[in-house]
Amino acid sequence: MNVPALDPIRTAEYVAQGWWGDMTIADHVARNAQSIPDRTAYAVDGDELSWREYDRQIDVLAQALAALLPRGARFGMLLPDCGEFHVALCAAERSGTVAVGMGARSGRDEIRHLMSQSGSEVLVMRETHRDRPALDYAADLRADGWPLACLVIVDATGPVRAHRFDDGAVTTHAVPRASLEETRARAAGPNELTMLNSTSGTTGRPKLVTQFANRLIAFSKMAFEAADFTPDDVMLGAVPGPFGFGLWTAHYATAMLGMKTVLMPTFTVDEMIRLIDEQDVTILACVSTQFKMMLDAPSLGDASLATLRAMFTGGEAVPYERALQFEERVGAKVLQFYGSNESGAISNTSLRDTAEQRLRTAGRVIDVMNMRLYDAQGNDITDTGGPGRPGVSGPTICLGYYGDPGANEELFHDGRLMMPDLVTVDADGYLRVVGRTSDLIIRGGKNISAVEVEELVEAHPSVLMASAVPVPDDVFGERIGVAVTVRDAAVTVAALTEYLAGRGISKHLYPERVVVVDELPRAAGGKVAKGAVREIVAAQTQTDVDLREVVSA
Repeated sequence: MNVPALDPIRTAEYVAQGWWGDMTIADHVARNAQSIPDRTAYAVDGDELSWREYDRQIDVLAQALAALLPRGARFGMLLPDCGEFHVALCAAERSGTVAVGMGARSGRDEIRHLMSQSGSEVLVMRETHRDRPALDYAADLRADGWPLACLVIVDATGPVRAHRFDDGAVTTHAVPRASLEETRARAAGPNELTMLNSTSGTTGRPKLVTQFANRLIAFSKMAFEAADFTPDDVMLGAVPGPFGFGLWTAHYATAMLGMKTVLMPTFTVDEMIRLIDEQDVTILACVSTQFKMMLDAPSLGDASLATLRAMFTGGEAVPYERALQFEERVGAKVLQFYGSNESGAISNTSLRDTAEQRLRTAGRVIDVMNMRLYDAQGNDITDTGGPGRPGVSGPTICLGYYGDPGANEELFHDGRLMMPDLVTVDADGYLRVVGRTSDLIIRGGKNISAVEVEELVEAHPSVLMASAVPVPDDVFGERIGVAVTVRDAAVTVAALTEYLAGRGISKHLYPERVVVVDELPRAAGGKVAKGAVREIVAAQTQTDVDLREVVSA
């Protein structure tokens, strides 16, 4: 079975408590199309998509997906954070299919992996993506051995055309359409799988996280209470849509209330500042790296930002001094959730918290998430307040990883989804992250598997062994550093970048500091001593460093 089943007892509890309901986001869009048809759903690149037009485009793409795929089948979507992305997500719900969200910056290798891991033979894209024709991406997939059957081209007006692939030939067709009645008859419910998105995890290649509407609807309800959302709020989502933070802020919460959302297909800090003023944004969603860049931008001095009242941030550590500086300069409250793509919300800060609570903690643990703390042996140590590893069971957790029962065995313990952090909880219920149990590098809010980086670097012909570690950074929080042993000449960041780019590896996995050593430090038992590696790499100030004795002698 590819997807773990929902517990019917807990499902009934969450419905009774009001966390879960009977509507998908496509249902909320349809309601908005009736009640506020001409109001703006999305503003992007100077254009506006009304709720009426949003609903129409969902129907057309859903009919195409129903004509191309059986119910429950997966399709890939490689799109920037634009109106088309959100249309495709809702079209999956309305057609009973499953959207596989890939980061807009995904490289060739990651695209092939996610398409093949999910079994997706249909791909939805714009005519061009990152200055390359969509047909070139399709050609890459087929050259890499994945049997792509159809490429559906979409633009701001909806589906445009379909390219079919058969025996090496490419033919172009009008977008196929099942009847509206047939399409709506197979629509998914709010507890059915309708999206998969990738997570780096801690053990190598990206995994596919199972998403269904009610979990992120529950997340959004928590946000409504934390920041006193109203339908008149305007959201700016600076975090790309395929990832959990970008989903609840720009796709789920806004449709539930009929809010206007401002999107950024390509992030620049100056554009974010400009849009806040131009669009009268009241709520900003961005990772810590983005708001630190905002504080350092000269254009901030010319901006008003008078309408902004709250900023949700997260995905990485929120630095106290910088967050306080943001509140003082901008006048908006800094709020955050602690959680992950897999867990959803575990704790959160709110407008009712003091500045110390908002900026020095990850907020109060949410009661319904039923969080417990565990020691390294898996014993429940909740009563001690930690440090311990959080395990949660609540309405925002996912169903596990798609098609990966082994990874699901590791993800869950004692009936709870386990987080990779060490946290403490004080007497008032406020959570603080004090350490990490996993081999993760968190760069600009994105989780990067150190194991995956090591495997990629060790594939270089000159590298014998590699150990990837986080390097502290003022802007991105952490960057990727690697210590390597080599066969002959030292390797460099430039050499590894060229090698990985040639393999189609996504840029977010490229090392940014390379330290060559005679041998990697070892702990008792023979494992690489990651703590010692971190000290060695962090002590260097240059991009490329060779510490081999043969060089220094």
